[in-house]
Order: sequence, then structure tokens, then C-alpha cells
Amino acid sequence: MITVRHEAPDDVPAVRDVNERAFGGRAEADLVDRLRDRGAVTLSLVAVVQETVVGHALFSPVEIVGTGVQASAIALGPMAVFPEYQQQGIGSRLVHCALDELQAAGHGLLVVLGHPQYYPRFGFVPAARFGLRCEFDAPDEAFMALELGPGAWRGRSGTVRYQPEFHAV
Repeated sequence: MITVRHEAPDDVPAVRDVNERAFGGRAEADLVDRLRDRGAVTLSLVAVVQETVVGHALFSPVEIVGTGVQASAIALGPMAVFPEYQQQGIGSRLVHCALDELQAAGHGLLVVLGHPQYYPRFGFVPAARFGLRCEFDAPDEAFMALELGPGAWRGRSGTVRYQPEFHAV
């Protein structure tokens, strides 16, 4: 049985372990720690199986800058699941729980820089369809967006700027 809940202070070492093992290094775990330490986290969820944290998803604010437009949105990432627990729906549970919570909180737009075969199942489409560009050099199909409310991003465009901690990854 998988339980998804908000990250608690006691989860910090386990969240770090999940990110290190899932990504095979420290970069994403360091990113999570730096964002958390600076208070630049909108939502941090953990997936728990038998009292063990086996997955984590982080959401942080991004700024969208365009001609005459300055707006905010939320970015998904990093998201990690222990390798031995992958392909069991844990990442999907994390995303679905987050979507519900972010919509309820009134957020309008979610972006992700990730696998183009994975995120469309949640409704993500290439962000270019919304007139959005990523500040990082990323393939169009890997930079995706999802409106959390109908028409939440209609008629605007711009460049998505991530938190400064992302530049170190």
C-alpha cells in the first residue's frame, strides 16, 4: 500500500537518499536541500510504503517573463522513486496527488522538464503550445506545461525562469 503525504522534517535524510539513488548522484539531492533551505518550495510530497519513504516529488515557483507579461507558475522537479520501486505507479500517485493539491490551492500553470513519454499521461503538452520557452537549452518535446484551470494561461507567452538553484544542476 502506497501512502502519499507532505514531507515532514524527519523525512529529510530519506528524501535525500531517494534522490541520490534514483538519479545515481548527488546533484538532484543537493538541489532539493538548497531549495528547501531557502524556502523556495511550493510543495514537497513523499510516497511511503510500510513506513519507508520510497518516492519524492518537489514543486517550486518559477517566473514567466515575456513582452509585457510577468507571471508565476509552478515547476515539477525533481521527482524520484527508488529504482526497485519504479514501474509500480508510485510516480503517478505523487503527480496525481500534487495536481489535486495545486489545483485546490488556485495555481494556474505547472511546467516540467522531463521525459516526453511519461508526462503526457497527466495532460502535459509541449510548453511551446502555450508560447512558453525554457531558460535552459532543452528539447521542445521535453519542456512541457499543464494548465491547472481552463484557460489559465490563454493569450500569454514568455520564458520560464527557474529558481537560481537549478543553474547548479
